Amino acid sequence: MEWSRAKRYKKFADWSQQEKDDLLNKIQHSPWRMDVHIQPKSGLLNDPNGFSYYNKKWHLFYQNYPMGPVHGLKAWYHLTSEDLTHWHEEGLAMIPDNEFDSHGCYSGSALPVGDKLFIMYTGNVRDENWERYPHQLGAWMNKDLHIEKIKSPLIVSQPKNYTDHFRDPQVIHYNGAYYALIGAQNTQLEGEILLYKSTDLSSWTFLGPLAFAKQSLGFMIECPNLVFVDGVPLLIFCPQGLNKNVLDYQNIYPNVYLIGNHFDPDHAVFDSGQMINNLDEGFDVYATQAMNAPDGRALAVSWIGLPEIDYPTDQYGWAHCLSLVRELTIKDGNLYQNPVKETASLRTKHIQLQGHLHNQLTPIMHDCDRAYELDIELKGTGSGRLALADDGLNALDLLFDFDAGKLTLDRGHSGVQFAEAYGTTRTTTITRNGQINLHIFIDNSVAEIYVNHGRKVLTARFFPSDRQTQISLETNGHLDYNCNYWSLLNGKG
Repeated sequence: MEWSRAKRYKKFADWSQQEKDDLLNKIQHSPWRMDVHIQPKSGLLNDPNGFSYYNKKWHLFYQNYPMGPVHGLKAWYHLTSEDLTHWHEEGLAMIPDNEFDSHGCYSGSALPVGDKLFIMYTGNVRDENWERYPHQLGAWMNKDLHIEKIKSPLIVSQPKNYTDHFRDPQVIHYNGAYYALIGAQNTQLEGEILLYKSTDLSSWTFLGPLAFAKQSLGFMIECPNLVFVDGVPLLIFCPQGLNKNVLDYQNIYPNVYLIGNHFDPDHAVFDSGQMINNLDEGFDVYATQAMNAPDGRALAVSWIGLPEIDYPTDQYGWAHCLSLVRELTIKDGNLYQNPVKETASLRTKHIQLQGHLHNQLTPIMHDCDRAYELDIELKGTGSGRLALADDGLNALDLLFDFDAGKLTLDRGHSGVQFAEAYGTTRTTTITRNGQINLHIFIDNSVAEIYVNHGRKVLTARFFPSDRQTQISLETNGHLDYNCNYWSLLNGKG
């Protein structure tokens, strides 16, 4: 299908029921649908939005263009959960329907206030010359999940000396006031995070650009998030066009974090003595949204997808998924990410395996489930390979080198290839101590790999054939392995 601008921005009500039914039928025949991860019922899923806990339930929204696997007229799709793992689809929650969001309900966040959920989001408007006018908008959701948009913009337009790239507000409550962090681009075409303050969620005062980095951070910053991990401020954001001398990355755009020492919102300062780091060392994580939960945990969920990249599922009328919900912790000045403890509720069949290899290749599991969890401890010498989704010729490979202290994720022979212009391998460092722990979640066409108890994470989409059902191990030295395998039950309600 040719996706003209007119087609992408055609109102949802103007699509015929036959067109909608044809799209759903095409999606049903896709070979790469997932069992556990959140994926779109139809069309495109991208940024997670409005991640919050309200009225004794977890709420999660995501940007959705339901009519095809392209960026078109964006809406918010709503899910709820009682355990962060089994998600119930509530359907489209906000659609572009007024003069301030006529061309899309773009990304934003949510915060419980009193007996309602406050939502802050970007409304996208285009004129006849396709000039963009961004507005920061508000809405209230009640306990019946009814959302009422606030009639006038909270922030009408970007401040002076900033372009129309002004979006993705994250609203937080801190020291008795409300603050909003908004991604922006200045007129020198540099990315910044802008900080606003309010005492009533209606009137917002511009405090200035957040001071948090001395170097230029590319041409645009998207999806800024500030959370506190046991009181330590953590800034997560997506700098587009970041110079690779500042940070080594291979993805088209990185998703990064910065651990802070102190946050002073009224002076718009985030003080940190650390360097910016990749949040995920894999291929496909972007637009992470984090929040502080009432139980004290810092939680995050990410879009597993990237802007401006074509994916093999496009031909079936859908694209992308969200990550498992991860808990963020900081130990000895390092960030750790792990699936929330509730993820264990997905486990069903359990198999325990252990063994010893010497200069050999061997399958350790046959006929793996579409969705499974693998926790494997490897100890040895030399180097080796853990082949996931293996059929003897094709596999998603994890290459480990104990002597060099390196771990490489290679999807170059994992099935249908895509995004090859950005490389087919991602490499991270591991301790040179002859052992590694890998906590892996495979869900048909996505892999989340947590290294050494969450010190590093590598996430990847891959698109295997239905013959790729083995797990194999290979070593050129000595290797002891001890692993637990669980089948995972469908996590979507």
